[in-house]
Amino acid sequence: MSKAAKRASRRARPTAMSEKAKPAAKLIAKAGTKPGRRPAKPVSKPAVKLGTLPLWNLNDLYPGIDSPELKRDLEKADADCVAFEKDFKGQLAELAAAPGAPGLLDAVKRYEAIGDVLGRIGSYSGLLHAGNSTDAAITKFYGDMSERITQAYSHLLFFDLELNRIDDAVLDAAMNNGPLGHYRPWIEDVRKEKPYQLEDRIEQLFHEKSLTGYSAWNRQYDDTIAALKFQIGGKPLGIEQALNFMQDADGKKRKEAANALAKTFKENLRPFTLITNTLAKDKEISDRWRGFKDVADARHLSNRVEPEVVEALVEAVRAAYPKLSHRYYALKAKWFGKKSLPYWDRNAPLPKVEQRAIPWSDARSTVLDAYGKFSPKMAEVADGFFTKNWIDAGVRPGKQPGAFAHPTVPSAHPYVLLNYQGKPRDVMTLAHELGHGVHQVLAAPNGPLMAPTPLTLAETASVFGEMLTFKKLLAQTTDKKQRKAMLAAKVEDMINTVVRQIAFYSFERKVHLERRNGELTSDKLCELWMSVQSESLGPAIELKEGYETFWTYIPHFIHSPFYVYAYAFGDCLVNSLYAVYEKSNEGFAERYLAMLSAGGTKHHSELLKPFGLDATDPKFWDGGLSVIAGLITELEGLE
Repeated sequence: MSKAAKRASRRARPTAMSEKAKPAAKLIAKAGTKPGRRPAKPVSKPAVKLGTLPLWNLNDLYPGIDSPELKRDLEKADADCVAFEKDFKGQLAELAAAPGAPGLLDAVKRYEAIGDVLGRIGSYSGLLHAGNSTDAAITKFYGDMSERITQAYSHLLFFDLELNRIDDAVLDAAMNNGPLGHYRPWIEDVRKEKPYQLEDRIEQLFHEKSLTGYSAWNRQYDDTIAALKFQIGGKPLGIEQALNFMQDADGKKRKEAANALAKTFKENLRPFTLITNTLAKDKEISDRWRGFKDVADARHLSNRVEPEVVEALVEAVRAAYPKLSHRYYALKAKWFGKKSLPYWDRNAPLPKVEQRAIPWSDARSTVLDAYGKFSPKMAEVADGFFTKNWIDAGVRPGKQPGAFAHPTVPSAHPYVLLNYQGKPRDVMTLAHELGHGVHQVLAAPNGPLMAPTPLTLAETASVFGEMLTFKKLLAQTTDKKQRKAMLAAKVEDMINTVVRQIAFYSFERKVHLERRNGELTSDKLCELWMSVQSESLGPAIELKEGYETFWTYIPHFIHSPFYVYAYAFGDCLVNSLYAVYEKSNEGFAERYLAMLSAGGTKHHSELLKPFGLDATDPKFWDGGLSVIAGLITELEGLE
C-alpha cells in the first residue's frame, strides 16, 4: 500500500513531528489504516475460481468494540497518561543529571508502555474501519477512538519537547553511563526534531486541532472514495473492482472502465479539489511555523534521509525516463500493432497470452516457496500470516481499496489487507505485503519506540519479497510467450514503482509550491497532473480526455505528502541488493534478516554498509535503474 493503484492504500499519515519520536501520535496515524466487524469464523465465501479467501481475526487486539478488554485499556491509558504528566513534567532535566539517570530511564519505559496500549487501541479501530468504512457504527467508533487517543496523548506531549531542552552534554553522559543508552537511537531521532519544535502551548494547539484539521480531511477523503460507484457493464462497482478492469484482457472492458472512472472522478472534482487545497494549506502553515524551508523537508526528516540523497534519486530517475518508460511503452505499443496506446492499455496484459485466475492456494504456495528458498526463517514467519488468520484478502463493498501491511504494536502482530482477484499482479502484491509483514515481525523486539522503520527503508523488505517471487517464477518458465509476459509484467511493476512514483512526487511538489500562491482550481490541478504524466510516460501513451482527473484517487497525496519517493528509493535499493545477492549469496540471507531485525535503530548508511552499498553515491541510483533497463533489453531480444 498498485504501486499506485495496487498499493495505493498503505498508510503512514503525516505528523508534524517524527513518526518515530511520537509513538502514540504515530499510532493514531496508523488508525487510518482501518477493517469491519467479522463473523466468529475468519473465512469468507469461496470466490469464483479463487478458492476460499481469508478474513483476518482481530481478536488478538480486542474481541469487539464493546469488549471489557477494550474498556479496561481505555481507562488504563487515560489514567496512565495523566499520572505520567504529573510525575515527570518539568522534571526531566533534573532526572537526566542524576548519576545513571534511573528516573529518566523509568520515564522512557513508561512512555513506551503507554504508546503500546494507545497503539493497540488505534490499530484496532483503524483496521475495523479499513474493512468497512461505510458502516455507521464502525465509522463512529473509529472517530471516537481517534478523539480518545488524541486527548490521552495531550498529556504526553510535553515529553519530547522537554527531552529536547536537556543540555546535550548532560543527556549524552546519561546515555553513556547507564542503561538509558539502550534507547539512544530513539533519543537521537527525537533530538533531530529539536530545530522544528514550537513553544509547548502551540504544540498542544497543533495536536488538538489535528482532529478537526488534517485528520478530519483525511477521513472525509476515505469516506468519499469508499462511497464512489462506477457504472461498468450496467453495474455500479466500487473503485477496487473498477480499477481491476483496467488490467482486463478485453480492450473494450478496459476502455469502459477508464471512461467510468473518469466520469465519476469528474463528477467529484469539487470535493477532491477542496480536500487537496485545504491539506496543502494546512501543511504550509505547519511547515512555516516550524521553519521547514522546502515543501518536502518534513518528510525527509521523518524518513531520516538527506534531501540531497532524494534529489539525486529524482534527477537520476527523470533522466532515465527515455530509456525506461518511454522505451518500454513504445515496445508495448508495437506488440499491440500500434504506434501508441491509449492510457487504459498501459497496464493491459500482453495480447495472445493466456490469462487465468490464480487460486489463492497457488498464490500462497508460490510466495512461501520463493521465500523459503532464500531463507527458511523468512518463509516460517510469512506462513504465520496464513495459519494465524492475519490476512484479509477478499473484495467487498466498503472495504478500503489497495493493500497494506499494518504493524499494529510489538505486543501484538501485523495484519495484511489485500483485494485479491487472482491476477498475476495480485500474487506480487501478496509477496510485497508479506515482505512488510516479515520485516515488522522481525523488528518488533526493538519495542514500540525503535521497531518502526523510516519509510524509505520500510519498502526494502516488501520489494525484495517481490523480487524473490518473480525470480523463482521466471526460472520455472520455459514457454517463450509466458516468459515474455512475466518479464513485461515485472518491468511494468518496476516502472510503476520507480518512474510513476517519482512523477507523483513531482506532481506533489508542483501542487504544494503553487498552493503557496493561492488556491488551485480543479483545472489547474488537472493541468499539473497531465504535465508530469506526459513527461514520465512518454509519447507512446495517449493521455486521452478524462485522464486529467486521475490524480483524485491516489490517497498518498492526502494521507502522506511526499511519501511516494520511498517506493522508488526501495526499488532501486533492492535492485542493488539483489545484484549483491546474485554475485555472492553465501551469508547474504543472514545479513539481510539482521538488517530487517534492526528496525529503526540504524541509519540507512549503517544498514547498507555490510552489503558494500552507499545511497549517497549518485552512481548507486544508476545501478538500480540499469536493472530495469536490462530487463527491457531482454524483452527486446525476445522479439
